[in-house]
Amino acid sequence: MATGSTPPRFPRVALFDLDGTLLDSAPDMVATCNRMLAARERAPVEAAMLRQHVSKGARAMVAVTFPELDEAGRDALVPEFLQLYREELGRHSALFDGVAEMLRALEDDGARWGIVTNKAEYLARDVVAGLEWRQRCAVLVGGDTYPEKKPHPLPLLEAARQLGVEPCDCVYVGDDERDVVAARAAGMRSIAVTWGYRLDGEDPETWQADAMATLPHALLDPTAWPRP
Repeated sequence: MATGSTPPRFPRVALFDLDGTLLDSAPDMVATCNRMLAARERAPVEAAMLRQHVSKGARAMVAVTFPELDEAGRDALVPEFLQLYREELGRHSALFDGVAEMLRALEDDGARWGIVTNKAEYLARDVVAGLEWRQRCAVLVGGDTYPEKKPHPLPLLEAARQLGVEPCDCVYVGDDERDVVAARAAGMRSIAVTWGYRLDGEDPETWQADAMATLPHALLDPTAWPRP
């Protein structure tokens, strides 16, 4: 807590995962998988089951949708998934309640924020454009922007480099254990959020993040963010 008359401030740079952290993108992915199933005259997927796997990426979505396929069969369907997903992108998804206010609070405090996601960069850029964030998002790193993706620290380190700051000046916020692992390896503080997508049995308490948040509104309070 701050002492005296100086109010606490947000970190100078906040970096975020995208799916399951800022954006509830599961409805877009459910629609994509159901289009694939409908084309094969099969019943829709159970949305609640699919939601758990959203943070795991396109291959996980295909694996849940077509559990009878082997790895090669699933990989063969990934291009179809990505093509249809781009068509569904932003049609059904929405920001998690409180995210818009949180980002505005960061900006009002003079902080910069950006996105480091394992989503392909071209898809992430489509999302950012659809949300009218292109002028607000200070940096965007996708899962294929660099040779490594999370949990490797390289995407976070490159985001800090692009912004001209040290990793220790950043806080990374995500809903998956690999977000915390990547932040720790990059020398960044981390916040694990519990409103995103997790498999049964995944316990954020065990990830050893520097802080946890159960609702985006909690991050409107500067004291909820970990300090150096």
